[in-house]
Amino acid sequence: MKAIAIQTYGGPEGLAVVDLPAPAPAAGQVVIATEAVGVGGVDTVIRSGALAAYGFKEGHIPGSEVAGTVTAVGDGVDASWIGGRVWAFTGTGGAYVEQALAPVEEIVPLPVNLSAVDAVTLGSSGVVAHFGLRHAHFAPGETVLVRGAAGSIGIMAVQLAARGAAAVAVTTSSAERGEQLRRLGATHVLDRSGEGGDPAPAGYDVIIDVVAGKDMPSFFDRLNPNGRMVAVGAVAGQPPADFGTKIMAAFQKSMSFAAFSAATVTGVDRRAVRSEQFAAASRGEIETVVHEVLPLDAAVLAHQKMDAGEVFGRIVLTP
Repeated sequence: MKAIAIQTYGGPEGLAVVDLPAPAPAAGQVVIATEAVGVGGVDTVIRSGALAAYGFKEGHIPGSEVAGTVTAVGDGVDASWIGGRVWAFTGTGGAYVEQALAPVEEIVPLPVNLSAVDAVTLGSSGVVAHFGLRHAHFAPGETVLVRGAAGSIGIMAVQLAARGAAAVAVTTSSAERGEQLRRLGATHVLDRSGEGGDPAPAGYDVIIDVVAGKDMPSFFDRLNPNGRMVAVGAVAGQPPADFGTKIMAAFQKSMSFAAFSAATVTGVDRRAVRSEQFAAASRGEIETVVHEVLPLDAAVLAHQKMDAGEVFGRIVLTP
């Protein structure tokens, strides 16, 4: 089968098309004939080599989510899955392929009228946004800032927060993106530094941060007393090692910071939320924002667009 591998860590040109043997499912696994692959921000971070210390090696197949049809099952898996359309989490890699392996506990059936492209646009990002807001103890009537709102996680956080927030501010790189985010529920549009707005709230009860990076500590200044910042991503890299000094310097405001990974949520809860969100998207209650659909062998172009900051929503690869 055709796959995309990281031949050399660094820029997008280190990605290459390779031929691999068709996979055979081990016990507890399924094989999925891939119809769509989601391209995530973490894929570009892994490709850059920034996470090499965590065991990623050259030859790694990037990607973590696919949608398609189950074609084979391993021992212990109900054969009735064969022929079913599903979304699947493949792990920290293994998704940029024509045939994907996934644990049966990480697959979710798709509604008949939800496309594979929409499924991989929503499957991971919706869960992160949902549980990220829960991790922040977001309550109706509070003010929310989504930092880095133009990606798929940020877009979902905006839509979910807008259901009950008094205000939903976003940081983004252009007025055009700001208008798109307003249509999805944002009430205030700020620049990347958090300035601007018409007029924006003076402070926020919750900040959902997809970006992290060197500028993250400055956003503690925008938290209200008892405000909570939750980092759900780090597309700009790690924050400064001393970022916590900002919180301690404002001790009397009782601010808090947390990191959130969906890996800490039980599989049962993740599947339940995904099923609910897929159903909601099929009814038009959640909007999936697809920036572009490209063929699998255009993965280099997809990563170039991601690195350039051109993407609003999700790029999807199709074999």
